[in-house]
Amino acid sequence: MDFITRRDSLKQLSSLALLPLFGLATPPSPLMRRTIPGTNETIPVVGVGTWQTFDVDPAQFDPLRDVLRKLVEMGGTVIDSSPMYGASEDVVGKLSSELNLNEKLFIATKVWTSGEAGGVRQMNESFNLLKRKQMDLMQIHNLVDWPIHIKTLRQWKEAGKIRYIGLTHYTDASHETLATIIKNNPVDFIQINYSLRERHAAEFLLPLAKDLNVGVLINRPFEEGKLFDRVKGKTLPAWAAEFDCTSWGQFFLKYILSHPAVTCVIPGTSKVNHLLDNLGAGMGKLPDEAMRAKMVEEVKN
Repeated sequence: MDFITRRDSLKQLSSLALLPLFGLATPPSPLMRRTIPGTNETIPVVGVGTWQTFDVDPAQFDPLRDVLRKLVEMGGTVIDSSPMYGASEDVVGKLSSELNLNEKLFIATKVWTSGEAGGVRQMNESFNLLKRKQMDLMQIHNLVDWPIHIKTLRQWKEAGKIRYIGLTHYTDASHETLATIIKNNPVDFIQINYSLRERHAAEFLLPLAKDLNVGVLINRPFEEGKLFDRVKGKTLPAWAAEFDCTSWGQFFLKYILSHPAVTCVIPGTSKVNHLLDNLGAGMGKLPDEAMRAKMVEEVKN
């Protein structure tokens, strides 16, 4: 349903407005990058999530090859996966290696099981599937057995097997727990839900992450397609052009990226046109505080 409603949204755009995004002309500006807090390393502000979209058999590989190729071509690197996502890790590993892009990617995955030994086995399998000797970011998925896994992650980071460690969840109800954990357990990243209508993270978790120098990846930026449903049939407001926005997808993503604590947003897609539109959100201007408030009101109507 996400893809259908988004297609309807994109049809409202003129072909001229989409020329830069579809590679038919020079983009208005490069894809923005942000510094990983506490480091000198930067990553692009828009990446790709692989839940559902990369869980496919080989007959469906061609569109995903195009997605990975175009991601890197447009300056993107961040791709996020998990053992929970079926074949996604395997697909990312195979296709990125086939395209000679694996080492150009900032690959994030997760541990999603209980027990120290089980976690070690699962993470080693992720390394194998993703064709990596070193993982850029290893996260504890939905906080499953986090007190056990965080010890292993610290050891592996010290040994150089992983570069960054993180924690993830996708619900507002998890935010207080995450806040408590990161106050007492240093991590490099959290991955959380935050969007135009699901703004709970901005109340305390995003400011806390910024204060603690914790990077933030944002999942569920379109609320699993509900945001597109919300604006179906509506024309993008003319004032969106003030922050270089040409689609509803960019409208939703630019709102997220305009929060100073957000490092990168990772919308999932298996379609190149959606990828390019998403990447467009990381180009040009972002809304200021007054415009952000206006965006919230627009989606309320």
